[in-house]
Amino acid sequence: MQLWTVNLKKPDWQAAPEAQAVCAALSAGELVAVPTETVYGLAADATNGRACARIFEAKGRPQFNPLISHVPSLDDARLHGHFDDPALQLAHAFWPGPLTLVVPRKETSPISDMATAGLETVALRVPNGPVMRFLAERTGRPLAAPSANLSGKISPTCAQDVIDDLGDALSFVVDAGSCDVGIESTIVGFVDETPRLLRPGGISRDDIERVLGLSLLAASPDMRPDAPAAPGMLASHYAPNASMILNAREASQDDALLSFGPEPIAGAEHAHAEFNLSPDGDLAEAAANLFRGMRTLDESGAGTILVQFIPSFGLGEAINDRLTRAAAPRP
Repeated sequence: MQLWTVNLKKPDWQAAPEAQAVCAALSAGELVAVPTETVYGLAADATNGRACARIFEAKGRPQFNPLISHVPSLDDARLHGHFDDPALQLAHAFWPGPLTLVVPRKETSPISDMATAGLETVALRVPNGPVMRFLAERTGRPLAAPSANLSGKISPTCAQDVIDDLGDALSFVVDAGSCDVGIESTIVGFVDETPRLLRPGGISRDDIERVLGLSLLAASPDMRPDAPAAPGMLASHYAPNASMILNAREASQDDALLSFGPEPIAGAEHAHAEFNLSPDGDLAEAAANLFRGMRTLDESGAGTILVQFIPSFGLGEAINDRLTRAAAPRP
């Protein structure tokens, strides 16, 4: 594994020798950890089925769980999927950014069946993270990139998280610091002429509905658990080693506490460890700190992580989605 440290404030970072080496590695079917604005992704050439299979192998990810393909522009995305008018509305409003659109796949798309899990749809995103977008453009390949962590575990928001989980499986880790958004992209599906919220994420439901002028439906009720329509839909996901209890009202000295806002719960001062996602009660700050807080408390050695109540409006919906999956019974 090689580490490429990128200083995004320097305009010549794209000309670094490592940039060419990373592009060559991706083009050769190797795995590279790449920062985006959401979390670090485990990137591979989405048109190379064998490379995508290596993603599943490295993560221990079920192969029925589709991958998001990252492309540099909407024009590139339209080479792979059919976009109706509502899907185009969202693409124009939020790309580049933390939004993934699941659309009918074009028969001419070279994205591999391994990346789409054999579905007739494809999950596409134009990321705002400059490194991922640069690599997709420079290689000329859509880059499949789930979160760069072991499947079901806490998502990575810095390079060291990736190295701790997957270092031996990677050709390169690109380190561009901490991710700004801190939780994965929102996923909206357009497969039955009805926009559906498949996964809450870095763009709120309210913002999406405001652009569409209509309410998002939930995922189709007949979706099978062994055939999710999009990533991040498994019941148990994002889980620490410790057990998690949500909406806690009291802490003890044996518990780690994931707190939120200025008002502590009873016994907070006696907790084994504490991480406050946002002392000011700011949901955007809480989202950015969520996975870092979970990892920090998990490393404290506590057997249980208590989570203070977090409201579910705005980005709180995505935060609570991740926490609910993290606290779910483990398979």
